[in-house]
Amino acid sequence: MTISMPLLALFSLIFYVSVLSFTPLPVSRYTSTAPTAAEDCVLRNSFQPAFVAEGDFIIGGIFPLHYNQEMPDQNYTYTPPPVKCNGFDPRAFRWVQTMRPAVEEINESTQLLPNHTLGYKIFDSCAYPLTGQRAALAVLNGLSEADSPMCSGASPMLAVIGESGSAQSIVVSRLLRPFRIPMISYFSSCACFTDRRQYPTFFRVIPNDDYQVKAIAQLLQHFNWTWVGLIRGDHEYGRFAVQGLLRELQGSSVCVAYQEMIPLLYNTQRALEIMQVMRRSLAKVVVVFSAEGEMTPFLRDYMKQNITGIQWVASEAWVTASVFTGREFYPYLGGTIGFGVRKGHIAQLSDYLQTVNPQRYPNNVLVGELWEALYGCSPFPSYANPFPVCSGQEVLLKQHSAYMNTSSPRVAYNVYKAVYAVAHSLHNLLLCQPGNGPFENDSCAQSNKILPWQLQYYLQEVKFDMAGEEVNFDLKGDSVPYYDIINWQRGTTGSIEFVNVGLFDGTKPGGEELVIQEERIMWAGHQSEQVPGSVCSPSCPPGSRKAVRRGEPVCCFDCVPCDSGKISNQTNSVECIFCPEDFWSNQDRTSCIPKKVEFLAYDALGIPLTVISVVGASLTIGVFVVFFYHRSTAVVRVNNSELSFFILLALTLCFLCSLVFIGEPTVWSCMLRHTAFSITFSLCISCILGKTLVVLAAFTATRPGDNIMKWFGPKQQRAIIFSCTLVQVVICAAWLIDAPPYPIRNTKYERSKIILECSVGSSLAFWCVLGYIGLQACLCFVLAFLARKLPGNFNEAKYITFSMLIFSAVWLAFVPAYISAPGNYAGAVESFAILASSFGLLFCLFAPKCYIILLKPEKNTKQHLMGKEKR
Repeated sequence: MTISMPLLALFSLIFYVSVLSFTPLPVSRYTSTAPTAAEDCVLRNSFQPAFVAEGDFIIGGIFPLHYNQEMPDQNYTYTPPPVKCNGFDPRAFRWVQTMRPAVEEINESTQLLPNHTLGYKIFDSCAYPLTGQRAALAVLNGLSEADSPMCSGASPMLAVIGESGSAQSIVVSRLLRPFRIPMISYFSSCACFTDRRQYPTFFRVIPNDDYQVKAIAQLLQHFNWTWVGLIRGDHEYGRFAVQGLLRELQGSSVCVAYQEMIPLLYNTQRALEIMQVMRRSLAKVVVVFSAEGEMTPFLRDYMKQNITGIQWVASEAWVTASVFTGREFYPYLGGTIGFGVRKGHIAQLSDYLQTVNPQRYPNNVLVGELWEALYGCSPFPSYANPFPVCSGQEVLLKQHSAYMNTSSPRVAYNVYKAVYAVAHSLHNLLLCQPGNGPFENDSCAQSNKILPWQLQYYLQEVKFDMAGEEVNFDLKGDSVPYYDIINWQRGTTGSIEFVNVGLFDGTKPGGEELVIQEERIMWAGHQSEQVPGSVCSPSCPPGSRKAVRRGEPVCCFDCVPCDSGKISNQTNSVECIFCPEDFWSNQDRTSCIPKKVEFLAYDALGIPLTVISVVGASLTIGVFVVFFYHRSTAVVRVNNSELSFFILLALTLCFLCSLVFIGEPTVWSCMLRHTAFSITFSLCISCILGKTLVVLAAFTATRPGDNIMKWFGPKQQRAIIFSCTLVQVVICAAWLIDAPPYPIRNTKYERSKIILECSVGSSLAFWCVLGYIGLQACLCFVLAFLARKLPGNFNEAKYITFSMLIFSAVWLAFVPAYISAPGNYAGAVESFAILASSFGLLFCLFAPKCYIILLKPEKNTKQHLMGKEKR
């Protein structure tokens, strides 16, 4: 983030006071006097460039050769000294040394800018906006500040290669804007620079951060890191990057556990507070948008706190920072993954870097600091520092990776491309022919009159090939969005190596940009088997769903098992889905399986009912055989043998009717169940009713000449039975015609099962059938009750009364049991009621008679039965 406006104004004030001094002029109270040539503004402090080269056209370079600053005392009682830069960065020094041979190559080329040469003027920004501002003002002047005093004319500078950090680039770009001097950044990726109204002269050879945050968002989702921490630097780069990442994560499964900011002016106490947040948080993946300048002291304090187990996700600003490649960093930073700018190849860069030595550049402060950083000694005895004097035998080796890493240059390659972009644009500008120029009056630039704004136009249109890569800028000054995925792994010497494990190509269609070689990744903790987790709540396994906790981010949730009948076959399902109608969830709630089909089958319930039914029918047939065999005896004859045989036949059918309720329901079995049962029972009760009437009539016809029995002869008895049964037949026929029973698949009672049962079709008809049987039974009971005290040793009316009591009790209990019986148990209840009532009728009506016939044959006489036996 940039420093706030009041703070920037204060820094600017301090800067101008420390840099510029104006000679007082004798000014009248009422008149003004213009300054003379001898009264031009002059520099108060020297700010010499790091490297200078003469040429026909001069380009500037601004690099963060130091990553830390020591601010001057600001008590305003004396002129403040300049900002002191600390922490030499060999990596940035390599970038400087990349710009220099690039210019030399162009000057030696016969194809590019023939007969013209480029010069340069390179300054150190100290990775700080205020010092970057000073470097920008200095770069606007000539090759040396002594030769070209400030405020004395137009700047000879055509373009500036810089800056590294976005915060510094913002300051430099705003200073260059009034002069319309184009600026090509090699490492400033802030999305803010796409605003051409604020930064019309800004170009860059590094992708826009919008693509980087998109890549990081896809990376987080790819590895299911749903609970992450964010740390950023206190500058525009960090602020815009975090804002962009939060936009990309909206609507995704990734949540941010915390956001912290490293102060622009590093503060150890604030850094320790950030580390405490990291230590306490469940987020083990931390995304960092910061430059290596802020990260260096922060990571050193992080290592002192001995915090491990963090999986770092680095932005391109520090993912290839060689300052962190020492072996002491690996236990804390090993496994870091991030997106780095595309690497390239620069021929003979390694050879050129080795030529930069104290012998070639005696008393060069930066070369001295390079030797101090690489060897821990000073090559210049007169150079005041605490380091011992070098032996002079030091040789640059490949293990000095912070400076000598030329195998896969990335930022250095961007510097290289930026220089060539300026050269190609200038070349095209010089090739312009009068009459075909793009500028006003159809004129072209002259080699001695080239202005920066003309070069800016050609930069916008430049397009050239560099080692197979096309270099050009879009309308916003951005370049092709392409990143390498970098993983920090331990090298053979124990130091950290940057290994390419994938890429992100922003030109590809959505969903195809990210390519990761997971098998090559080494994670934090020096392990490659398991991707580290970073979640607020563990993933909900299949068979459960997420229930968000109230007042917490959506990434913090509880796992709730799916309800019965619902499944989830994916992890972290938001909702469980219903199974189709004929399916049900398995025990784990992960898949739908066919529902279990149930009906009253020949199983633990059906087999006993079948046995009881067959036994009942067999007993009834046995009684029939006994009666038929003893049909001439008094017991059989006195009790109307014909009606007895009818009752036994009906009871046999009643017992067999219960078998229809067992087995899978079909259309015919459903119609037969209730109709056969109702008709046979109606027949049975009709026969008992006829017998009751005969018994009552026989014992009440006591007066001579009373012919009441003529109305209850065999024909009349058959007519009564037929008429009473016919009513039931008519009801059943109407039932079958209007709304017959039919098989159904009941899924409402027990949703996990399909119960095959018979629907009665018409409830009214069903209850009419039962009601009619109940009416017959009640009438029969009343008549038998009236005849219970009639004379005779064998008064059948008593047994009919008992049989009707049992019959009525069974069917009265049946009604509530049938209504409340679940599923196929309803059929079992009805079958049991049929069997129970049939056994009640069989034993009450025929057991006493069989007892006399089989066990007491001496009582099987008419006199005994009529109660007229002599004593």
